[in-house]
Amino acid sequence: MRAALPRVVLYAVIILAPLGLIAFLGSPAESPIYQTGRHFALVGFMILCLQGFLAGRIKWAERPFGLDILVRYHRYMALLGLLLLAAHPVLLAGGGAGWRLLFGLKLPWYIWLGKAALVALVIQVVVSIWQGKLGLKFEQWRIGHDSLAVFVVAAAFAHSGFAGHDLEKIAWLRALWVGALAVTLLFLVYHRFLRPRVLGRRPYGVKEVRREADRVWTVVMEPPPGDAVPDYLPGQFQFITFHRGRGLPEEEHHWTISSSPTRKTEISSTIKELGDFTGTIRHTRPGDTATVHGPFGRFSYCLHPEDTDLVFIAAGIGITPVMSMLRHMRDSGSTLPVLLIYANKRQDDIVFRDEIDEIEKGGRPSLRAVHVLSRPSEGWTGETGRVDREKIERFCEGRLEGRSFYLCGPPGLVKATLENLRAMGVSDRRMRVEIFSFLD
Repeated sequence: MRAALPRVVLYAVIILAPLGLIAFLGSPAESPIYQTGRHFALVGFMILCLQGFLAGRIKWAERPFGLDILVRYHRYMALLGLLLLAAHPVLLAGGGAGWRLLFGLKLPWYIWLGKAALVALVIQVVVSIWQGKLGLKFEQWRIGHDSLAVFVVAAAFAHSGFAGHDLEKIAWLRALWVGALAVTLLFLVYHRFLRPRVLGRRPYGVKEVRREADRVWTVVMEPPPGDAVPDYLPGQFQFITFHRGRGLPEEEHHWTISSSPTRKTEISSTIKELGDFTGTIRHTRPGDTATVHGPFGRFSYCLHPEDTDLVFIAAGIGITPVMSMLRHMRDSGSTLPVLLIYANKRQDDIVFRDEIDEIEKGGRPSLRAVHVLSRPSEGWTGETGRVDREKIERFCEGRLEGRSFYLCGPPGLVKATLENLRAMGVSDRRMRVEIFSFLD
């Protein structure tokens, strides 16, 4: 919390800076409704300018929160910015500018430019929310998203420069406006073009590709000669772009780091074939190269030393951050008590099954693993069905107090498990969730 508060305060100060300048330096006397409309536009523009910073993987910004949380905040602020900017012309019209501002056709070009920016922002938000249902591939969405972002910010800047009375009269506000636009565009160029090129100059090498389970592969990578694997926490994730040639796609995606931080000469991610791109992961070969950017995230027991009795609840490929933590505990000789409840459909879907068994037998950590299958084949003698409240209570032997729960898996399982745990009296402060589905 101590690290998060200064960042939150700084963010709020930047967004509200235009209002502070107006309050300090004064502005033309107008009706309260009209003034509110202008203020909404000023704050909305600053929100747009900071959107790239929220989703841009700036470690200083994401460290106290986790990038998954920060990107979700980025989405919520996009909605807030849209609401403020959509209300802006309505309030101006109702506050004295007249309804011609909304419905008239003979309007100055900069008014039409403002309307075009608002329409583009609506399209950007709607497409981002419904990207999956619209059938857009990630790269298609990202190119369109970034292109619209540049247009929206530039058009809003031009619109406000010609239509805004405050910008005309307050030099400090004009300087803030120009600075916000410049920083926004420079950061976009850095995030999308310069940083990938810098990272690409020293690519990682693919050392090994091995099958872990049905349609699940671990890709082991080595850092460039002379470099070491960057420090990371077990449970964190990284962004990887594979450079493989052979007609295979070259896209950047985020995957959990499944290796233990104790291994300094290599790093691995375990990837399931779930989509168009991940369906090609089996064709990755030793000798291919990869651009790696990370680590990110806060889903790690190392960040919570107060957690001394752990329950990991995972499903499917959600086992990867858990496996990184178990490996780290094993390598560091931890004796923490750990209960692992791992859900899958079939036996062949159980990832790392043999290694989990070995860790359990080794006693470091003090692990008890329970596998739950929803579609077991004949001969399965273990648990069946779904991970519900009854199973959690039974596996925990009714002892929930003092335990910390780490959840990672499909959204449906995570949501249902959170509800069950709350109904069982587990405090939110004792629940850690990996929200591992975002679009940037």
